[in-house]
Amino acid sequence: MIVEVAFALPTEQKIISLNVPDDCTAYEAVIKSGITDIFPEIDPDNDPMGIFAKAIKNPKETVLKEGQRVEIYRPLIADPKEARAKRAAKMKAQKEAG
Repeated sequence: MIVEVAFALPTEQKIISLNVPDDCTAYEAVIKSGITDIFPEIDPDNDPMGIFAKAIKNPKETVLKEGQRVEIYRPLIADPKEARAKRAAKMKAQKEAG
């Protein structure tokens, strides 16, 4: 069956399509895809993963279905709430100045 493995950085992303056995897990697909050769910062044993933006708890036990995409997630650099508050404050300051 055909599945995809995806990883993205702010400046680059890669989606790899591969043919895997019917009983392939998310973890196995990541390993077989070779994506860790392209992005050595990926740690498949510890990095969180999901399928189509839905987090999976145990990639080593989650069996994939035809057409699914395994996504490898990076840790957030900034707290999303804090970043939004900073953007809002900047917009407010620009409005007041202009």
